[in-house]
Amino acid sequence: QVQLVESGGGLVQPGGSLRLSCAASGRTFSTYAMGWFRQAPGKEREFVATINWSGGSTYYAGSVKGRFTISRDNAKKMAYLQMNSLYSEDTAVYYCAADRSYSASTRSYDYDYWGQGTQVTVSS
Repeated sequence: QVQLVESGGGLVQPGGSLRLSCAASGRTFSTYAMGWFRQAPGKEREFVATINWSGGSTYYAGSVKGRFTISRDNAKKMAYLQMNSLYSEDTAVYYCAADRSYSASTRSYDYDYWGQGTQVTVSS
């Protein structure tokens, strides 16, 4: 069993940056792929970024590629999402998720554990 807790959300101006963190419990964190998803009001949850168990493979949604960076620290049982050059369109609740497989996935149904989400608001 894995529990995930996100932090780092908040209000930021357009063009600004935020770093989201995801703290995981459980002894098997290092074997899980991790992902970040987001859900804006009135919209479906969408894939943002994913990283495999070792950190050696990452994938990004086209809308965030080049602006967001996903990373992980297995020793600390942490995953991160560095978000730069934020737009108002990035406003959403951001969720951290863990997939018991080793491979990174863009599909939400592949993920077994989810955090409660953290709000990111990009506004002037």
